[in-house]
Amino acid sequence: MERLWGENYFDPTTKKWTTKRTGSDTCKRGFVQFCYEPIRQIINTCMNDQKDKLLPMLQKLGVTMKSDEKDLTGKALKKRVMQTWLPASDALLKMMIYHFPSPAKAQRYRVENLYEGPLDDIYASAIRNCDPEGPLMLYVSKMIPASDKGRFYAFGRVFSGRVATSMKVRIMGPNYVPGQKKDLYVKNVQRTVIWMGKKQESVEHVPCGNTVAMVGLDQFITKNATLTNEKEVDACPIKAMKFSVSPVVSVAVQCKVASDLPKLVEGLKRLAKSDPKDLQEDFMGGAEITVSPPVVSFRETVLEKSCWTVMSKSPNKHNHLYMEARQMEEGLPEAIDEGRIGLSDDPKVRSKILSEEFGWDKDLAKKIWCFGPETTGPNIVVDMCTGVQYLNEIKESVVAGFQWASKEGALAEENMRGICFEPGTQTANLVLDIRKRKGLKEQISVKRTNSRYSITLFCL
Repeated sequence: MERLWGENYFDPTTKKWTTKRTGSDTCKRGFVQFCYEPIRQIINTCMNDQKDKLLPMLQKLGVTMKSDEKDLTGKALKKRVMQTWLPASDALLKMMIYHFPSPAKAQRYRVENLYEGPLDDIYASAIRNCDPEGPLMLYVSKMIPASDKGRFYAFGRVFSGRVATSMKVRIMGPNYVPGQKKDLYVKNVQRTVIWMGKKQESVEHVPCGNTVAMVGLDQFITKNATLTNEKEVDACPIKAMKFSVSPVVSVAVQCKVASDLPKLVEGLKRLAKSDPKDLQEDFMGGAEITVSPPVVSFRETVLEKSCWTVMSKSPNKHNHLYMEARQMEEGLPEAIDEGRIGLSDDPKVRSKILSEEFGWDKDLAKKIWCFGPETTGPNIVVDMCTGVQYLNEIKESVVAGFQWASKEGALAEENMRGICFEPGTQTANLVLDIRKRKGLKEQISVKRTNSRYSITLFCL
């Protein structure tokens, strides 16, 4: 086997191995001679329908085919021969057995990339040791449609402890923040199932190191979540998976009959939980819909820093907001998409990455207000103001306006990308009138002026 790789050549004429090419046409690398060439010959023979040559070759290889399979031609014949001779399922399974680490081994070094909480608490230790007697730590990675229409299995991996039928679990969704009740539920697992290809088998419990499908949680989990024991109130969630795939095209759908709108809304919710299916037939009960032609998704951006500072006044003329926009440094939008930089990160870690890799000032890196759109997108607002009083009074309104603007865009109603918005140092006169009114209301308008668009934000 060692001679199949590297600088090892075999010449069938002399029947000798060498470490250098001899110049003979028959002298080829070991892998080419003994692996590639036989496969190529079989494929060419199948595609040329040379069955008088193919059948003796298969007989020498110990491959038997049924009588009806021998009548196949072209691609169908090639596919069937390769499935019988070199089944990919067996090769993949053996590769997984030989090369994939066991959960007990893998979780020792992966815990720091899995767990969002302190790495010295009992939950991190249980994940690290793959402890079946430790607290339950389970990550739901996908929702699988069940045979009952509208219902889903919550499928995930048990990292520590065990999950059992009728067990009460604490569900922490992707928007859960430790110490708060947002996106947090406590519910019973109706049934635990082992998923084996097309078959499912109900079991009493599933220990750590295994995957499991659970019934009864689909109403509280959209796509992914972390599950723990009911009493483990101080546990932190497992890090959510990051998907860097963006849609290439998008379509708009609407109901032909207005009364079917609730079915459309419910169908879209179900579709978001699972792999793409037929929306009309599988999730809307056959209600008729109209689908627009596919439209390619674009992104809006800027090429250089604004040539002037935009200023907006509140209706009472007391408050002025100055804003500039510039293009982000090369590679920064990709780093945000990959999850290396985010608002929930440790400010010191975020500042270190921005200063060392993208040339930011460390103090400025700590003054990021938000990312957008959807609070995680590749656009940011950075506070460039100095010596401005009551700036935090308008922060919430500015952030809300930024989320809307970065999602809808200024030119083509497409998402913005790679833009850094900077409230300027000229921002001033945020007077006590703001505090006296005890609150803010935002109004954003998009106006077109000749070939330019101006976005105006009012703090009322």
